Amino acid sequence: MIRHITVLLCFQLAGEVISRALHLPLPGPVLGMALLLVALLVVPQLAEAIRKTGQALLSHLSLLFVPAGVGVVGHLDKLGTDGLPLMAAILTSTVLSIIVGVWTFLAVARLTGSRDV
Repeated sequence: MIRHITVLLCFQLAGEVISRALHLPLPGPVLGMALLLVALLVVPQLAEAIRKTGQALLSHLSLLFVPAGVGVVGHLDKLGTDGLPLMAAILTSTVLSIIVGVWTFLAVARLTGSRDV
């Protein structure tokens, strides 16, 4: 399992190095994930080797959200004073994101000539 985690971290490191060296606007971990995807497609044995480790990491993914929860609890006083504007901003941005997503979907459907929409 340690070897498989090392493989995953090496891809993340490679993405970070490439991103910083080439001054790309793409985050290093995203680039590393793309590199990992290519490697998994080219070498299917790698996918089978790290499958169990990947599933174990995904099963504990919720632990990564603990720091965000602690941050919210640490700033509860701001939530009390600025809670209404924050809630309005969250709701407005969510609704706008959904609307833009629908418009994008419809535009792509029109461009591709899909009649199923």
